[in-house]
Amino acid sequence: MSKGPSKNAVIVTGGSRGIGAACALLAAKQGYRVAVNYASNEAAAESVVTEIRAGGGEAIAVQGDVAVEGDVLQLFSKTAEEYGTITGLINNAGILDAESRLESISTGRMSRIIAVNIIGSMVCAREAVKAMSNK
Repeated sequence: MSKGPSKNAVIVTGGSRGIGAACALLAAKQGYRVAVNYASNEAAAESVVTEIRAGGGEAIAVQGDVAVEGDVLQLFSKTAEEYGTITGLINNAGILDAESRLESISTGRMSRIIAVNIIGSMVCAREAVKAMSNK
């Protein structure tokens, strides 16, 4: 493991698979303590945490839907309780669900996509600014 910011914590939203998992693993290799956020697949998140710990890093899995403000607040709170100061956010969570043509997408699905991909990202960024600001 390279020497990096060993006392710094980073939150990776959507960190249980794909790009998010790769980011979580890389952050851990750089010395960050990692909060691996996931919406529903706890096993996948725990697998990333296990891999980080096997490599000598520190990580926790934290369930939360970024489209739900209370879940985002809990994500930041749990990370701060576990690791202290949060110094980074990898705002990765995003959904599309099944690929389909625009005329086939319901307004309910559109609302969910916007809630996760836009509003959720903004709420996470807002909380990161609060956590990282000098106040």
